Amino acid sequence: MALLEIKNVVKSYKEAGGILKGVSLNVEKGEVVVIVGPSGCGKSTLLRCINGLENIQQGEILLDGEVISNRKKDMNIVRQKIGMVFQSYDLFPHLNVLNNILLGPVKAQKRQKAEVTKEAETLLERVGLLEKKNVFPRQLSGGQKQRVAIARALCMNPEIMLFDEVTAALDPEMVREVLDVMFDLAKEGKTMLIVTHQMEFARAVADRVIFLDEGVIVEEGKPDDFFTNPKTQRAKKFLKAFTFEKAK
Repeated sequence: MALLEIKNVVKSYKEAGGILKGVSLNVEKGEVVVIVGPSGCGKSTLLRCINGLENIQQGEILLDGEVISNRKKDMNIVRQKIGMVFQSYDLFPHLNVLNNILLGPVKAQKRQKAEVTKEAETLLERVGLLEKKNVFPRQLSGGQKQRVAIARALCMNPEIMLFDEVTAALDPEMVREVLDVMFDLAKEGKTMLIVTHQMEFARAVADRVIFLDEGVIVEEGKPDDFFTNPKTQRAKKFLKAFTFEKAK
């Protein structure tokens, strides 16, 4: 049984129409699945549906064989199993780095502060930011904020991590420092579902690539196959946008 099962998921908005049009996808434990596709194709919406931030009109989403879609009463418990890192960091500006990480485990999971503090410091060291534990988000660069957001999500000990275009707002040097953290998580066997426009990173980190367009999965496969020899014309056209011929 897959860790995450997405079965024929349909999501639409009155003003925008269909965003997801019957998406089905499984993610195995320890697998890294990267979702690519043009802007507006439904990539971020799919992650938000998985995490219960959006309700779906049709289909089911299961985690560990249990239906988690469209639940209201205990969705906060479900979210503790699903770590999500957003493009916008979403750190609390009035809390320092350490307290941003402690808040969820101590308040939501009722864990002992001393135990969580030790784990949080280990995670900060892992992402190269232990020396920043007492500073506030406004004192951090964008790349540092995103690494703190990753450490915060990991401190909840989730079963799967969702990354929603986490480098989209970062400068090139900051992009690399965040991607290096994600790459290390992949090497350690962390289950991850990643939405990104970083094609070289996708090719390096993915066990499987999903190409989404207009709310449907157009193509999927191993990264080398997808990037070297895409099967569909739509995927070929999409990938061509990332290549340039040498100017004369």
